[in-house]
Amino acid sequence: MIKTGDTLPDHTFQLLTADGMQEPTTQSLFGGKKVALFAVPGAFTPTCSAAHLPGFVVQADALKEKGVDSIICTSVNDAFVMKAWGESANAENILMLADGDGSFAEALGLDADTGAFGGLRSQRYSMIVEDGVVKALNVDKPMQFEVSGADTLLGQL
Repeated sequence: MIKTGDTLPDHTFQLLTADGMQEPTTQSLFGGKKVALFAVPGAFTPTCSAAHLPGFVVQADALKEKGVDSIICTSVNDAFVMKAWGESANAENILMLADGDGSFAEALGLDADTGAFGGLRSQRYSMIVEDGVVKALNVDKPMQFEVSGADTLLGQL
C-alpha cells in the first residue's frame, strides 16, 4: 500500500468535460501542485453521497485558502457517472476523475473486492499530495467513514 513519502504511480484517468473526454495523467494533475485527493467506493452510494463528497464541496474554499491548488475525487466508476454525480452534488470546484477499471486503486494498493456489491472498488481514503508525493494519507476501515473527510485534511494542512 502507498504510504506517506511515496510518489503516486503513473496513471491516465478519464475526465468528461464540456469539451469531451479528456485523459489527464498523474503528472499533469499533481506535478508542481498541492492537491487534496480523496477516493470513494462508489458514486451515488449512501455514505459517499450523503457525507464524503458533500464535506469536500462545503470545505472547498477553506482547503484552497490553506494552499490547495485542486481537489480531486476518484472512484471506480466511468467518466459519465462521475460527471453526473459531480453535477448532482454541486461539486463544480472538485475534479471528478474516473478510475473506470480500478487500476489506479490497485496501483496504490488501496483497492477492495466488494464481491456482489460492485466487484473491484477503491477503499475510502484521502491524501494530501505535493508535486506527486504523498504528504498525508488517511485510509478508512471497510464500511467506515471516520478519517478520510475534508475536515481531517484541513487539520493536516
